[in-house]
Amino acid sequence: MEKQPTIYILASGYNGTLYIGVTSHLIQRVWQHKQDLVEGFTKRYGVHFLVYYEMHEEVLAAIQRKKQLKKWNRQWKINLIEKMNPAWKDLWPDLV
Repeated sequence: MEKQPTIYILASGYNGTLYIGVTSHLIQRVWQHKQDLVEGFTKRYGVHFLVYYEMHEEVLAAIQRKKQLKKWNRQWKINLIEKMNPAWKDLWPDLV
């Protein structure tokens, strides 16, 4: 997978704690989260499962989408995840 602006949602497990991030290299960034190389929220709360992602053509579009999703209520985020990934499967193995 080449570099492409992407927003992603990580979860601690089914219907668990959520984290929304943006990156230009999804594989590298999710790997960093999984290895606890990223200090902060995901490391502290064990949020390591990639449950949703969206690729965008431009960085600014991805950043705007991240800001939009962070303002959503939890149920809207859950609905978004379950539309793409109803079982909350870790999508990481599909990327690598």
